[in-house]
Amino acid sequence: MFPTLIGTVVIAGLVGFFSERSGFTHNGYVQSIIICIGGAFVMYFVTLMFGIGFRSPGINAIAASVGALIIVPTRWRK
Repeated sequence: MFPTLIGTVVIAGLVGFFSERSGFTHNGYVQSIIICIGGAFVMYFVTLMFGIGFRSPGINAIAASVGALIIVPTRWRK
């Protein structure tokens, strides 16, 4: 359980970093990473409590991170 949580945080941090690096968002590196980690935490605990999600915890972390970046208001490239 604990290694899965650490892996979720690492994957979410990488998704946040690469989304900012690629130009998908313009929040700033730290803000994007925090948004992604928050979304991944929520999805991790929802999966733990209710069993909702994909089979792989890594896919859950990626989907939740991208979803959090889309839901949270961002400044999109014009």
